[in-house]
Amino acid sequence: MKLVFMGTPDFALPSLDLLHAAGHEIAAVVTVPDKPAGRGQNLRPSAVKIRALELGLPVLQPDDLHDPIFIKRLQDLAAQLYIVVAFRILPPAVFTLPAAGTINLHASLLPKYRGAAPINWALINSETETGVTTFFLDEKVDTGLWLKQARVAIGPDTTAGELFDQLSELGAEVLLQTVKELEAGVLQSQAQSGTVTRAPKITKELAQINWQQPAAQVHNLIRGLSPYPAAFTFFKGKLLKVLRSALHESQASAAPGTIIPGSTPDELVVATGQGAVRIIEIQPEGGRPMAVAAYLRGHPIAVGEKFDAYEHH
Repeated sequence: MKLVFMGTPDFALPSLDLLHAAGHEIAAVVTVPDKPAGRGQNLRPSAVKIRALELGLPVLQPDDLHDPIFIKRLQDLAAQLYIVVAFRILPPAVFTLPAAGTINLHASLLPKYRGAAPINWALINSETETGVTTFFLDEKVDTGLWLKQARVAIGPDTTAGELFDQLSELGAEVLLQTVKELEAGVLQSQAQSGTVTRAPKITKELAQINWQQPAAQVHNLIRGLSPYPAAFTFFKGKLLKVLRSALHESQASAAPGTIIPGSTPDELVVATGQGAVRIIEIQPEGGRPMAVAAYLRGHPIAVGEKFDAYEHH
């Protein structure tokens, strides 16, 4: 089947790889323009552009998806189907072009977690199950006719990074099966049904840890934002990103944010509004991620010391 593939980050790579390996003709790969990155602000291509060039596929990088020249180029390709995996919001002038429609792969069980950050919010909200959905694009974000879904269980300590990788691989398989069944004319689309929930973009305000919340809520925020953008707290005015944690059985009663005794001297256990959390992996301001024991050797934090108060926004 002749396709145009649209995507940007690593999440889209397994989908592009599988479609290419299955022998579909990928007439073009559409991705974002190269962006300045790093200290030198050198232009960096998206993960999808890098892979497309490795596969020898033509790449389009429009600044403006409404640009008539871009739309004319798409028309000239005469692809039967467009595939969207983690790209931008497409205008109707683009997604209505192919005869078979435009399919989106979304990392949730739609209509749950419509929006930009479905993986993060599933974990922040302590879901025990999520999955992927393929659906036809329409004018409202993540609302189109549903095609296929697959489910996965979420463990109590699963991080966003781990779930991202899992859903990226699962999504590629579901997408490939969707295209296969559409091409064969055996796939029926249906309206989404069930409770609608939102997954808005993650803000910096959301990422700051409020130690007054219960331990489970703090732990879910930490894993839901790990490794990126990462939940954070402050200690003596310095920002600390917290990348991995676990619920702790401590019965110690202390003010939220206070360091309390752990099972061993190299543990970092923090009292919360209800219960306690053990911090396992941390990233100091301007530094690399590291195990807490390694961090504490260079930056001792004593029992009774406190993380800075949560800033209300």
